[in-house]
Amino acid sequence: MNRAVELVCTTLREGRQVITCGNGGSAATASHYVTDWLKSGHLANGQRMHAVSLVDNIGLLTAWANDVSYEEVFAGPVRALARPGDLVIAVSGSGNSPNVVAAVQAAHGVGAQTLAVVGYDGGRLRGLAHHVFWVPSHDMQLCEDLHLMFGHLVMKSLCGAPLVLD
Repeated sequence: MNRAVELVCTTLREGRQVITCGNGGSAATASHYVTDWLKSGHLANGQRMHAVSLVDNIGLLTAWANDVSYEEVFAGPVRALARPGDLVIAVSGSGNSPNVVAAVQAAHGVGAQTLAVVGYDGGRLRGLAHHVFWVPSHDMQLCEDLHLMFGHLVMKSLCGAPLVLD
């Protein structure tokens, strides 16, 4: 967890972009990450950060779903937005959501780093992403709780709180 938190914080502090995505409860978590990180980091110390949650732009999401395919709703925008050195965070309880897997593959295609935030056995994302925060549990609610906790730890770190997890 510490390495994953540091990865996100370093990416944001160095002015690179973070892009998040997920479905269902993981979509809410992906959105929550960006909301907390941008607001709290800026309020705490004036940090200017570049982060976007692809789940928050309903027009873009539905345009890709309608005009291309639902599997491309995250991959298409990743190809359009991500640059080398950016970080794409894929949140998925199972690690097997086809559209989230496609986003990670698209990120690799443009030279972006990837972080999978997953549960269960990690699914396809666990072996595909460059970095992984894995909750090894088949209890979806526990996975979602710990995924949200991860986001709060990033927020605390961005605000200058010491991160000590053993």
